[in-house]
Amino acid sequence: MGGGAEALERLGVLVGEWEVEADLPGAAEGPAARCVFSWDLDGRFLVQRTEIPVPGAPDSMAVIAVDPESGAYTYHYFDTRGVVRTYGMTFDGTEWRLLREKADFSALSFRQRFAGRVEGDVIRGVWELAKGESADWERDFGLVYRRRG
Repeated sequence: MGGGAEALERLGVLVGEWEVEADLPGAAEGPAARCVFSWDLDGRFLVQRTEIPVPGAPDSMAVIAVDPESGAYTYHYFDTRGVVRTYGMTFDGTEWRLLREKADFSALSFRQRFAGRVEGDVIRGVWELAKGESADWERDFGLVYRRRG
């Protein structure tokens, strides 16, 4: 995968403000969320903050860390419900993947994964879940990020 400096540099494509639309099964279309990716702590971490203007939907923050030796990513997630999760992450500048298959700071009643693709000023992705260790993956919801400004 390359070293930490290369891995950090790849994340630069995400930096900025994004409007996010969710495709939730059975839900009426609601207002777009706002997401901002920004560097923190001298550019050593990328922070993602998401505000969702829908009652009951959690605002969130994620910190993306890069191992300085291997260049491996870790995605640390926190939200207004008090949920804390850690995902393994891969990102090659275009393909963005998150995976959580084992318990960490919160119980694991289901496995989760996200697959997204950066296409210029748009990121299209989908969250999936599996309700059990050997269960098949099922679509949870889709997301479309559109760069603002």
